[in-house]
Amino acid sequence: MDDFIDGLMSKMTLHEKIGQLNLCGAGDIYTGPIASSDIASRLRKGEVGGILNLKDVEAVRKIQDIAVKDSRLGIPLLVGLDVIHGYVTVFPIPLGISCSWDMPAIEQSARIAAIEASADGICWTFSPMVDICRDARWGRMSEGSGEDIYLGSRIAEAMVRGYQGEKPFKNRDNILACVKHFALYGAPDAGRDYNTVDMSRLRMFNEYLPPYKAAVDAGAATAMSAFNVVDGIPATGNKWLLTDLLRDQWGFDGFVVSDASSISEMSAHGMGDRQDVAVLAANAGLDMDLGSECYMGTLEKSVAEGLVPVTQIDNACRRILEAKYKLGLFKDPYKYCDTSRPSKEIYTKEHRDFARSLAAKSMVLMKNEGNILPLKKEGKIALVGPILTDTKEIQGTWSFPGQPERYTTILDAFKNAAGDKAEILYARGCGFADGGNDWQKRNYVYDKGPDFKLRPGTEAESDEAVRIASEADVVVAFFGEHEMESGESSSRTELSMAPAQRELLKRLLATGKPVVLVYFIGRPVVLDWESENVPAILNAWFPGSEAGDALADIIFGDVNPSGKLTTSFPRNVGQIPLHYDELPTGRPNNNGDRFAKFTSSYIDGPNSPLYPFGYGLSYTTFEYSPMRLSSDRMTEDGKITLTVNVRNTGERDGDEIVQLYIRDLVGSISRPLKQLKGFERIHLKKGDAKDVKFTIDADMLKFYNSALEYVCEPGDFEVMVGPNSAQTEKRMFTLLPQ
Repeated sequence: MDDFIDGLMSKMTLHEKIGQLNLCGAGDIYTGPIASSDIASRLRKGEVGGILNLKDVEAVRKIQDIAVKDSRLGIPLLVGLDVIHGYVTVFPIPLGISCSWDMPAIEQSARIAAIEASADGICWTFSPMVDICRDARWGRMSEGSGEDIYLGSRIAEAMVRGYQGEKPFKNRDNILACVKHFALYGAPDAGRDYNTVDMSRLRMFNEYLPPYKAAVDAGAATAMSAFNVVDGIPATGNKWLLTDLLRDQWGFDGFVVSDASSISEMSAHGMGDRQDVAVLAANAGLDMDLGSECYMGTLEKSVAEGLVPVTQIDNACRRILEAKYKLGLFKDPYKYCDTSRPSKEIYTKEHRDFARSLAAKSMVLMKNEGNILPLKKEGKIALVGPILTDTKEIQGTWSFPGQPERYTTILDAFKNAAGDKAEILYARGCGFADGGNDWQKRNYVYDKGPDFKLRPGTEAESDEAVRIASEADVVVAFFGEHEMESGESSSRTELSMAPAQRELLKRLLATGKPVVLVYFIGRPVVLDWESENVPAILNAWFPGSEAGDALADIIFGDVNPSGKLTTSFPRNVGQIPLHYDELPTGRPNNNGDRFAKFTSSYIDGPNSPLYPFGYGLSYTTFEYSPMRLSSDRMTEDGKITLTVNVRNTGERDGDEIVQLYIRDLVGSISRPLKQLKGFERIHLKKGDAKDVKFTIDADMLKFYNSALEYVCEPGDFEVMVGPNSAQTEKRMFTLLPQ
């Protein structure tokens, strides 16, 4: 590879080298402001290194043809797309997938996404997004894996392996992964997208950076810079972040691409004009410019003026050419252009069956008073809600490649599942917004992007829903967010149910019929009223292309729910940011959830979340035995084995997710009250039991101290095991000094 790229670069002009650093938009997929145009003529001049937002294998082949046959050096293109949670087979949103806690399944979801995307000409995805988020107001929480660094790190590794393959890039269905957004993007002030992020280095290293590093250690081929500032300097032009940390400390050897137009947007941060910000980015180690055209328009001038060393351009160009070489594009530029693949490898029955299973695993049963669920396939079942006949909404954010015309509606799936055993009644009942100004305001926002339209419910539709509910034996209300109310540029100040939906829900409850709430969301929301008044609540997230069948599987009990939350659900927005692994305070509230003066508590509400991290119910029950430790002492090179016996004490087979937490009781810096350090997803038939074993070693106890050294310190620790972060048994052990 080195010899080949040396030879190629010796033939390249500076203009052509900078051309390799230029990533241009093509096609009509909307992801934000892209300044590029006239792709074909620019390809012929060697001014484009990659394109994004073009799909369809024949279209990709045509544009690759121009790059290979009509440019002076015939350098093939990278073709990228936001393949975030599946391609045509759409999986649940990433936050939903994370609630499965199923690493092999999560890896397989990325593998299938890579197979389908590569079959359609794509060789690079801008995923996984591994940003830790503790603020549900931020809409892009839907695209990540929640609040926890340990679980987020394991998911990051799984996704990278799934996209790139066990032997990266050997096969034609392996694609480049891109870890994003580097770094800290999930912690914006006020939960407002693109906003300022400010935190100490200590917090960065202990609470936000680990998932990025896990993705890098797993071999992620590319990384994407973030929109936000880090230590006051935009991430896109931050040399400490992109070179000192990412390359020199972590050993990342891939290339870094900007987020859409984030180089030019550094001007708005106050970093100078287009030439200034291009200089800042290039010297920081930002290799590829997505959409701003700052590199193409100014870097030659900056090199001539001595502002950017030629070696910076050469290094960036080399890293991009290396990615193309590793993908095998120089050997076969049409590796991803086999027109026979799409019909055989996209949206296959095997992929659909897997997506259906994963969607069911991702759903979280929040409440099931009186065991209303699962429903029997009998009598009259009323289905109410605006999403029941719309196959686009069920996909959720970032699902551009989806083909909703091929998907089964929720209404049809329930009719198919019930067959002639039960009568399914249906009414839309309401919309996603109220009428008048609220509706107009929301339509104004959504019409800025793709053609998503909201329509409020009418009084007649609401009355029809109440009428069928009165006739039915049970009511299932499918409410929640519109898909555009979460995702990029979808920050919210209020997280409660839309007033029109809440009002209809009250009317449905007033019929006296049992009501099940199935909630579609892309983030944690406020469910305090619903939790108090609705007997059964199923958090469906946005389940993807197979949502209808997966929901029918859960509601009718063909599948036992097993998902557990990867993010805490607040009681109200005033509790945000909220996460389970908080640091202790010198004035803790030890008065339960009741207010106590001069303690860290609220006058008007509890500290605790409504639903804690790790929480989720099942149609069966599990009993944990007291844990057993092989020893209560260990050395830094030793280990302790923890064993807990888990028994299925209910009447159904089911899956349980056993969670291990550890607290460092005394440290050189304040340490969290508990941190997830292990988990195991187990399947138990009714009446069966299993010993679950965890090995505790020194790596589990390490953290970054005030000198940013990664250490474990001798002393006492609490170890906790249980079904969620709030319900655990505690034991003590001691790490002995060396």
